[in-house]
Amino acid sequence: MTEQERDKVRKAVALTYDEDERLAPRVVAKGTGAVAGRILNAAQEHGIPVYQNKTLASMLMAVELDREIPPELYQAVAEVLAYIYRLDQRLGSKPR
Repeated sequence: MTEQERDKVRKAVALTYDEDERLAPRVVAKGTGAVAGRILNAAQEHGIPVYQNKTLASMLMAVELDREIPPELYQAVAEVLAYIYRLDQRLGSKPR
């Protein structure tokens, strides 16, 4: 995806999860338009997988920065984390 294509992305949300420190993943970045493009660019630069789901992104946009996701989003986010785990396993990467 080119920088110009990234800038056209409507929404992007970045999550982090450390099971030793938190009960649930938390939102560490979110934005629309050019900000969404920069989030995706940073993910690519750092080798972080991107999962596309417009509905989930819209729901996560409502979560305040540095807040854990609400329980009603646990299942959807767990599916994303499982996807990333499987991807890491296929690529021989360590889980994040």
